[in-house]
Amino acid sequence: MSTEKQKVKPDWNHNQTGEELFVEPSPDHLIASEAGSVASDLGVVGEATHAAKRALLGRPISNAEEGEQRLSRKLALPIFSSDAISSSAYASEEILLVLVGAGASFLMYGPLVALGIGVLLGIVAISYRQVCFGFPNGGGAYAVAKSTLGTWPSLVAGASLIVDYILTAAVSTAAGIAAITSAVPSLTPFRLELALAALGLLTIANLRGLRESGRIFALPTYLFVAGAVTVIAVGIFKIITGDPAITWSQGVVLQAEATANVLLPVLLLKAFAHGSVALTGTEAISNGVASFKKPEAKNAASTLVAMAVLLATLFVGISLVAFAYGKVPQELGGETLLSQIARTSLGNGPLYAIFQASTAGILLLAANTGFNGGPNLTRVLALDGFLPRQVAQRSDRLAFGVGILIVALASALLLVGTDAVVTLLVPAYAIGVFIGFSISQAGMVLHWRRLRNEGWAGKALLNGVGAIVTSVVLVIITTYKFTEGGWLVYVAIPVLAVLMKVVRNRYDLHERELAVKPGVVFDAPHRPRRILAPFGEINRSTVRAITLGRILESENGELIAIRVVFSDDEEREVRTRFETLFPGVRLVTVDSPYRAIVQPISHYLDEIESEDAHLPAEQRRINVVMIPEYAGRHWWDRILHNGNGKRLRETLLGRRNTVILDIPYRRDLE
Repeated sequence: MSTEKQKVKPDWNHNQTGEELFVEPSPDHLIASEAGSVASDLGVVGEATHAAKRALLGRPISNAEEGEQRLSRKLALPIFSSDAISSSAYASEEILLVLVGAGASFLMYGPLVALGIGVLLGIVAISYRQVCFGFPNGGGAYAVAKSTLGTWPSLVAGASLIVDYILTAAVSTAAGIAAITSAVPSLTPFRLELALAALGLLTIANLRGLRESGRIFALPTYLFVAGAVTVIAVGIFKIITGDPAITWSQGVVLQAEATANVLLPVLLLKAFAHGSVALTGTEAISNGVASFKKPEAKNAASTLVAMAVLLATLFVGISLVAFAYGKVPQELGGETLLSQIARTSLGNGPLYAIFQASTAGILLLAANTGFNGGPNLTRVLALDGFLPRQVAQRSDRLAFGVGILIVALASALLLVGTDAVVTLLVPAYAIGVFIGFSISQAGMVLHWRRLRNEGWAGKALLNGVGAIVTSVVLVIITTYKFTEGGWLVYVAIPVLAVLMKVVRNRYDLHERELAVKPGVVFDAPHRPRRILAPFGEINRSTVRAITLGRILESENGELIAIRVVFSDDEEREVRTRFETLFPGVRLVTVDSPYRAIVQPISHYLDEIESEDAHLPAEQRRINVVMIPEYAGRHWWDRILHNGNGKRLRETLLGRRNTVILDIPYRRDLE
């Protein structure tokens, strides 16, 4: 039996902080939560939480069932296109908000501006159809730029789309609530509360997984399309038959006459810039190609074409009927333009109520484009190391839960900051997506030039036209929206891009630190080692550590138990009990006159390592430091134990020739 007492100098910093919250994983509940965490010890509270989670989000889905979660074109259209299609509900209003102050005669340009945006939509849709085939794994503008333009352009593209997806969720939610308050004005004071509640429901729906969210989104989307086509068809019929409701905006009460003499090109460009919000969401399908059923690229491309045709038809049709009916936007937060048109076409009866309900439904569910496209994009970024890798992990419902929660929280902040008013959110909208458009189309030109397969020249020309057009539109949008709130996008995008590069640099550093280098690998069984077992109270966790130490000691090792003591009386008491329980085990007691715990142990390691300083590095003993701890079954158990184990780990991490071995202890309930 060997015991000794180590005297150390009180020259260390003994100001330590932190609490140990070690959790021993429960084998029955190792299922990743929607936020990417792991459900560990359960107990009464944990079991209730687990049951509530299952009731709210559904049963776990195995990897084998992933194929069943892929989307058909019928379900993919409402999931990926609800944002683009629903923008027809407010894009026309944004155009008229610019034109209405210049005079009644200028309102005739509303349908023409909408038609121009429809042509732009066609160019963008055809160009992005190429992206579906060229990059079938998803990622859209980011994937294109990464492959062809390099790191920084790809990060700018990725950051711009993340910003746009967050704005999509916020704008769509606010617009959906505006449709509700237009039909029921008494709810207007509760606009923000309704928007946040709707955002919460959408978050839960997306956390449940793709197919279930697709079923939820399908009915409002198709009902809105049918209703909007009906409203437009009735309007066109009234135009043809000369109905008195058709006033062609004669007698419109203008908001202001001061801008009546404004230059027409400037006015039209500004209206074009504001109406370009109709194109937001066009890129979502190219980002989510991997979510489609096989053949993924073909199905995604077909869905993209269907979406573009529907959006162009509704957008131009609503703009035309609005001008024919003489309808203009109301005061901030008032009745929406689409609601006014629907009342004129359908009356105030059940058909109007159904249409407003479907409009609110698709606008609220259009936020799903942000919830679906955003997490898909962040998954790709995380796999490339530009975001924390947890972002790329699927939840037990096969959803990218961390990405969904990021979009939800950021959108909620925007809603709170603008009181859920659409007009206040729109100025920053569309800028980010046109940055992505321009980068992706330029990258696709280089992609086809590099590939040079059959028909590459025509494809490159098509994407080249798309790059030029979208770049010009980006300049126009920025010019007219920058001072109205668009500047926020130009701040957020560089910040996000730099943060993503910082994350990647840290991952690169960690990879270099963890790389196996020549001479690092050694024959462990033949290398001498010390097994060090610091302990506090002598209990079952200490017994487990000493038992394991004896096993490790059996071959070319030396076991040393270490105890920090604050007085001579404590030392005698500890040594007497220890020697009784563990005869033959070497015990070292370390005096700590300033009552520190961690630094005295570290100081002791410095001293014993100095004994090997004269030896070559490969012959020096390895220190295996075992840290026994009690792992409480409940959180209230764990806060009752100090954090010395955690602090000791943090202090010793990175120390040369030192391996840390955690030994948590938890006794099974009897």
